[in-house]
Amino acid sequence: MELESLPGGDLVEKGLRDLDASRESAEALLVSIAARRLRDAGLDVGRTLPNPEHRLYRLLAEHDSDSAHSRYNALLRRLTSFESALECVP
Repeated sequence: MELESLPGGDLVEKGLRDLDASRESAEALLVSIAARRLRDAGLDVGRTLPNPEHRLYRLLAEHDSDSAHSRYNALLRRLTSFESALECVP
């Protein structure tokens, strides 16, 4: 299945690659947040990062503390869209 064809799939694809390469990125932290749901939907999610919610917010705040909250929420909304779409794929 082409994950990038689903809304937010680009984030998940990059997150899976970053986790495989042991890189901490916003995308890797998103995949870590959703790991259980992604596994339940049939995706092979390997190692994840601990405390991903806090680490994601901290990472976003390091780049721009004024917009961290809105960017965090926007990323979670895209992740939720991906999860919902993935569950609809036969």
